Amino acid sequence: MKRLSKYFLNGLIFIVPSALTIYIVYILFVTIDNLLKIPVPGVGVIPGVGFVTTLILITLVGLLVSNFLTRKLLFWFDTVMERLPLVKLIYSSVKDLVNAFLGDKKTLSRPVMVKLSKGTEAHALGFITCDSLKNFGLEDYIAVYLPQSYNFAGNLLVFPREQVTPLNVNSSDLMTFIVSGGVAAGGESGGEGSNLALHS
Repeated sequence: MKRLSKYFLNGLIFIVPSALTIYIVYILFVTIDNLLKIPVPGVGVIPGVGFVTTLILITLVGLLVSNFLTRKLLFWFDTVMERLPLVKLIYSSVKDLVNAFLGDKKTLSRPVMVKLSKGTEAHALGFITCDSLKNFGLEDYIAVYLPQSYNFAGNLLVFPREQVTPLNVNSSDLMTFIVSGGVAAGGESGGEGSNLALHS
C-alpha cells in the first residue's frame, strides 16, 4: 500500500505542474487568438490565425516604435495617455511594470536582502526600485519591491539603507526563487543539495 501511495504522489508531482502549465498556456493562446478572429475565405475561422496575427501586429508596432519617423507620433500618444486623469494611473502603472521586466532599462535588476526590523534576524528578498525618496521626506530610505511566492503580485516597502544588503546573484534566478516559495533555486529544482548562492 505504501508503494502504491508513493507512485500516486510521484504521479501528482509530475502531472499537476505539467497540467497547470499546459492549461495556462492554452488559456493565454485562446485569449490572444480571440482578439482577432479572422475568417479564411471558404474555410471560416481557423484556430491560431488570430494568435499569429496578434503576434505579427505586436512585432509591427515594435518596428514602428523603433522607426525615427513614427517615434514622434507614438511619443505624442504616450504623452496624451499620461495626461488623462484616470487613464494615467492605469497606463503608467502597466507601462512601468512591463518595462520593469522587458524594457531596455529593467528596474528589477538589483536584487537585495532586507532585514525586516532591527530587532530580528528575519530577512526578505526583493529588488531595489528607487534609490531616493526625498520627495516624500524620507532621505535615508529606499524603495524595495518584494514579489510574492506562488503569485505574480508583490508589495512595495521602504527600508532604511542600512537594512538593505545588495546580492551578487542573477535577477531572474532570484525572482524564480521567490515566486516558487524557495523551492526552485537558480533555475534548478529545490530539495537536498539545492540552494541559492547569496553574497553580500
